[in-house]
Amino acid sequence: MIRPADLPDMIAVFPLPGALLLPRSRLPLHIFEPRYLTMLDDALKTPERLIGMVQPNEVPGREGIGLQTIGCAGRITQFSETDDNRYMITLTGVSRFRIQAEVDGFAPYRRCSVSWDGFDRDLGRTERDEVFHRPVFLALLKRYFEQLELQTDWETLKDADDELLINSLSMLLDFGAEDKQALLEAPSLSTRRETLVTLLEFALRGGGGEDLIQ
Repeated sequence: MIRPADLPDMIAVFPLPGALLLPRSRLPLHIFEPRYLTMLDDALKTPERLIGMVQPNEVPGREGIGLQTIGCAGRITQFSETDDNRYMITLTGVSRFRIQAEVDGFAPYRRCSVSWDGFDRDLGRTERDEVFHRPVFLALLKRYFEQLELQTDWETLKDADDELLINSLSMLLDFGAEDKQALLEAPSLSTRRETLVTLLEFALRGGGGEDLIQ
């Protein structure tokens, strides 16, 4: 368990469109670009083993691509090397952060000074959604899966705890980068679930402008 005092003031960031990491959730990644192989090697040398996942945005940044202000840091909890010097890793979400500034340096990857203020909840216990009506939510989700001809293990979804269910769907479902950012920035699990419901309803209506069910 990482304590607030263990969180560094500067971290390496990995801008990857559509890749969402949330606290206490796991994100598998395939690392093969030379600059990110260097990033991984450097992160493994630190006691925290943190990498910051962040969405690019359309505003130009220091290296031509801007970064969203808020990302989520993950601890490298699994990694294996392939025969052709690539890595398969798993990041376990630790805490969201707010980018203060990009840091110049000689590293081939991007680094940022960050603030962890306002995200104390991320380092706490698993969240509960006290007003979560699971049968109604699963009925909506089933409609969404049927429309996209997706398959899943419904028994597993019925038994999963609130946070695991909502966060896993937020990370795995194919939403746009701005939608993923909205899910990341949701201040609570209940708010994230409400955002997820809105996105599912919007998708079912074909992206139209009709009123959405909350």
